[in-house]
Amino acid sequence: MSKHLKNIGLVATATVVSRVLGLVREIFIAAVLGTSALNSAFVSAFTLPNLFRRLLGEGALTAAFVPTLAHELEHRQRAAAFSLVSKVASWLLVVTCGLVLVAMVGFSQAELLLRAAERLGLSPETGQRLLLGADLAVILFPYLIFVCLAAAFSAACQVLGRFAEPAFSSVWLNLAVLTALALGAWWAWDAPARVTLLCGGVLVGGFLQLLVPVRVLRSEGWRPRFDLRRDERVNEIVRLMAPTIIGSAIYLINISVSRFIGLSLNDHAASVLNLATRVMELPIGVFTAAIATVVFPLIARHASRQDWTQLGHDYHKGLRLVLLLNVPAAAGLALLSEPIVRLLFQHGAFHPADTALMTPILAVYALGLPLLSFTSLALRGFYALKDTATPVRAAALSFVVNLVLSVVLMRWLSTVGLALASTVAILAQAWFLQTRLARKLAGLGLAPLLPSLGKIVIATALMGAVVYGGARGLERLALAPKLRDLLAVAGLIPLACGVYGGLLWLLKIEGRAELQTLLGKLKAKLAG
Repeated sequence: MSKHLKNIGLVATATVVSRVLGLVREIFIAAVLGTSALNSAFVSAFTLPNLFRRLLGEGALTAAFVPTLAHELEHRQRAAAFSLVSKVASWLLVVTCGLVLVAMVGFSQAELLLRAAERLGLSPETGQRLLLGADLAVILFPYLIFVCLAAAFSAACQVLGRFAEPAFSSVWLNLAVLTALALGAWWAWDAPARVTLLCGGVLVGGFLQLLVPVRVLRSEGWRPRFDLRRDERVNEIVRLMAPTIIGSAIYLINISVSRFIGLSLNDHAASVLNLATRVMELPIGVFTAAIATVVFPLIARHASRQDWTQLGHDYHKGLRLVLLLNVPAAAGLALLSEPIVRLLFQHGAFHPADTALMTPILAVYALGLPLLSFTSLALRGFYALKDTATPVRAAALSFVVNLVLSVVLMRWLSTVGLALASTVAILAQAWFLQTRLARKLAGLGLAPLLPSLGKIVIATALMGAVVYGGARGLERLALAPKLRDLLAVAGLIPLACGVYGGLLWLLKIEGRAELQTLLGKLKAKLAG
C-alpha cells in the first residue's frame, strides 16, 4: 500500500474514532444534564467558539495556509517554512486574543442588555436562559485561542508529512470532556457544579489539542518565535482567506442565530437540536468526508487542465456515490429514529419525554442528510473552478431562508419547526449551487445521474418497507424495551444494508462493473 493510501486510511480511521467519541460525549452529557436549560445554555455557549474556530482555524486559514507553506517548504526549505509558521501563529494569537477579550467583556455585560430587553417585552424566563448561556460563554471563549492555534499547527504538521497526531486532534478534546463528566458525576452533586467541570474539561481538551502538534513541530526542528512582520507570503494567505471568511461568517451567523432562537424558545430546544445534529453527523463524517477527500483533488486537476469532460465524469461519479450512501442512510435514520434515540440517550437525566421530543427532530434532520452531502460536493465543484463568490451567495440564501422559516415555523411546530427550517434552507442552498454550477459548465448538470437516482429511490423504498415492517414486528414481541431497541438498531440496520445492496445489484446500478473488476482483482490477490 502506498504512503498516500496509508495516510488516507489513517485520517479516515481518526475521523471515525473522533465522531464516535463525540457521540459518546454527547450521550454522557445528556445522561448527566438531560435536556435542561443548563444543557441548552452550555450547547449554545460552546457553539460560539466552535464556529469561530471554523471561521479562523480549520476552514479559511487551513485552506490558505497549506498551499503557501508547501510552496515555502519546496522552494525555500525548512527555515523559511518554520518562519512562516511563527508569523502565522503570532498573528493568529493576536487576533484570537482580541476576539476572546471582546467576547468575554461583551457577554459579561449581557445582564444589562437583557434587563433592557425585558422592559421591551422579553419574558423573565427567556432572559434567564440567555443570561445563563452568556455566563458560560465567558468561561468557554478562551477555548477559541487553543483550537485556532492547534488548527494552524496541525496544518503545518500535515505539510511536513506528519498525519497521525493532527488526525487524532479531536480525540483529546473528547477524552478530556469525558473525564470531566466522570469527575462531575463522582464529586459534584448539583448540576451547576457539573457544568463548571464540563467547561473546564473543554478548556483542558483545547490545550491538549494545541500541545500535541506543537510537540511534533518542535521534534521536526521548529522553535516558536513571536513575529508580527508582514511579508509576501503572509499577505498571500490573507488574500486567499478573504472569500472563504465571508462565506464562513454567514454560516457562523446562521448557526448562532438558530441556536439562540432555540435557547429563547424553551429549555430543551438547543440541547435536543445539538444531539440530533450529532447523530446525523456520524454518517456525514464517515461517508461524505471520505468521498470529498478523493473527488476534490481529481476535479481540481481536471479543471487546471481544462479537461471538462473528465471533470464532469468524476463529479457525477462522486455525486452518485454520495447519493448511493446517504439516501438510504437518511431513510433508515428517519424510520429508526425512536429506537436510536432511546438506545443512545435515554439514560440518567434523559427521560422518555426527552426521547419523544427528540425523535421527530432527528427524523426531520435525517431528510436533509443527502442534501448536506450533495452541497458539500457541489461546493468542491465551485472551488475546483476557482469560483468563491457563488458559494458565498448560496450561504447568504441559506441564512435568509433559515432565519425567516425559523421565526415562522417555531410558532406552530416549536422545536421541530427549527429543524424543518434548517432542512428547507439546505434544500435551497443545494438547488442554488447545482443550478449555477450547471450554468457555469453544461457538463455538470444532473441529467446523467437520473437513471442511477431512480434505481437508488426504488431500492431505498423497498429497503424502507423492510425496516418499517421489521420495526413494527419487534414492537409486537414481548421483549424488554432496551433489548427491543438493540435488536432494532443492531439487527435491522445490517438487514437493511443487505437488502439495499442486493436490490442495487439486481437493478444493475451504474458502477457495478467496476466493483466486479475490483472484487475479482482482490480475489486473485488473496488466492495468490
